[in-house]
Order: sequence, then C-alpha cells, then structure tokens
Amino acid sequence: MPWPSRKRDKGAVADKKEPDAKIAKTEEEAPDKEEEEKSTKPSAGSSKSGWKNWKKTKESDSGGEESKITYCHWLLKSEPESRLEKGVDVKFSIDDLKAQPNQTTFWDGVRNYQARNFLRAMKLGQQAFFYHSNCKEPGIVGIVKIVKEAYPDHTQFDQKDPHYDSSSRKENPKWSMVDVQFVRMTKRFIPLSEIKAHHLEHKADGGPLKNMMLFTRQRLSIQPLTQEEFDFVLSLEEEKPH
Repeated sequence: MPWPSRKRDKGAVADKKEPDAKIAKTEEEAPDKEEEEKSTKPSAGSSKSGWKNWKKTKESDSGGEESKITYCHWLLKSEPESRLEKGVDVKFSIDDLKAQPNQTTFWDGVRNYQARNFLRAMKLGQQAFFYHSNCKEPGIVGIVKIVKEAYPDHTQFDQKDPHYDSSSRKENPKWSMVDVQFVRMTKRFIPLSEIKAHHLEHKADGGPLKNMMLFTRQRLSIQPLTQEEFDFVLSLEEEKPH
C-alpha cells in the first residue's frame, strides 16, 4: 500500500497560516475561490538581469520566435508538515515520495474541479515541479514525472478517507488521480518569495512568469505551466539565491 498520508494541500489551501477553506463537493458550489498567496516581498536587490539573460539565450536557441502558449508541464502542491484532517495526517513531503516503492505513488485526494481537469489533461512522461505548500517557507523542492495518466481516485469511495465523497458513483466517478515518480531534487530550494519577485518583474516587462498560475490562481493544488514558465523557473536552480 502507498504511504498512508495524503499528498496535496486539499486542492485549495493558500500558502498562508489561516483556517482551511472548505472544498467544493457539488457542481453548484464554487470550485475555487481566489485568495492571496502568502504575502512575500521581492528580495532586496533583485534584478531583471536573470530574465534578460534567460530571454537572450532562448531567443538565440529559437531564432527569436515566440513559442505558442501551451501547457506541457505542471506544478503539484503538497504539504510537508503534519496536519490532521478528519483524524488523518495529510502530510506528504518529497522525502515521503522518495521513500515509496520505486519512488512512485498515486496523487489522490484532489477535490477541486479545475484541478481535477488538469489532472485529466496530464500526459505520460510529462514533468512537474514538486512544491511544498502550506508551510513556513513554501517553494519548489524537486521534479517528478507522470508515469500513469488519469484514472478514478479510489479515496472518493472510502468512507474512512478524509476525501470521501458520498455523491460520487463508481459507474461515473467524479474524481481522478495520476501516478507520479520522483525524478530528482532541484539543485537548490527555490522559494515562493524568489519566484514572486520574478513574477512581479515579468508583469512589468513581459517576461515568461507574467501570467504564472501560482499567482493568478493561487489556491489550485494542481497548476499547469507553459514550456517557458517551466524552463525559466528551472533556470533559477543554477543561480545563487538573493
């Protein structure tokens, strides 16, 4: 059996210390409600040079042509610190994933319709950032890949599971999950505060993180990334933190 704890931040926990919001259980309820990401000031002395250098490299590689906006990578939020939900610890860090057989597990418990649809859009072999959420310092800690495409999430039928959904039927399951496998740790921890600093810069100068869903749809635990967003964030692991 996979690790008994649950992996995500229940589909809608923003990165700030406050009471958890209830997750939508019916189509009539709002699937997600906008909420500010944890307030973090851009690092002092942060510069646009990183974006400019990255842009110069990318334009050299592609001949300066803008890439078509498509989502082909993902960001998966999970809680690395213990938190009980209906008596079950939902903690699941990247170290917990590494401890799984074959460093692989199912990504269950998503109870937000848009996040579920993103799960269903995932393709075999696509990579995702593993993001520690709802903790003292949220941010990206590693990379995983999709090793099994969407299939019914069994926890929706388990009355003992905190993500049980009495309205879901086995003949027409509401909720899906995928299997993910650990690929590697990022070369360094990439904190939310650093990513946000670049996001704010890119909103002003048109950089690749200007529309990053981590800041436009903060509460989603499953978020798509464009190739440019993924590449730029990945490039940050090579830089010294500000």
